Amino acid sequence: MEPYLDDFAKSFAGNVRSLNKLERGQDFEEPGFASWDAFDAGDWDRSIALIPQKREAYSRQLAEAAERNILRRRLRVVEFPVTPYVQWEMFVLRLRVELGDLIRVLDARTVEDLERTDRIPELVILGDALVYEVLYDEGATIGARRCADPEVVADAVAGFDILYERGENFVEFFDREILPLAPPS
Repeated sequence: MEPYLDDFAKSFAGNVRSLNKLERGQDFEEPGFASWDAFDAGDWDRSIALIPQKREAYSRQLAEAAERNILRRRLRVVEFPVTPYVQWEMFVLRLRVELGDLIRVLDARTVEDLERTDRIPELVILGDALVYEVLYDEGATIGARRCADPEVVADAVAGFDILYERGENFVEFFDREILPLAPPS
């Protein structure tokens, strides 16, 4: 995973004008993130209470992006019933949205036509220069496939733009689908 993160950091430090992230998986591991660690240990109340600890870090990320005039967008695909991980993650994303992150949600049922043979990949797209297909093993990031082919990147950007527009306002989705859920067991 280190080569991916190093390459991403180096590329992101360059002349990037946008960062688009497409998340499709429904179960991930985030060890070392105190809120996720509490969630993983089964302590829902503590996991939610710890999320605000990320406020400063997320604020810095967004301020840096604004200072560099980088458009940051995230699209979160959600399956139903919502997995415990996604339920937890939505509370994290709610903080990001409160701070100004541009996040939309897409019901997985609306992309079934695109997933006849394979699921939509997890993507990180840096401007019009690079696309990473992030790879996971049982929810843990193991690296990424990097592509700088202009045609592939252009297709990824165009596809992301279409899906992002199909997505729903995060707050509306959260209030309707996530907030009423009981804590996961």
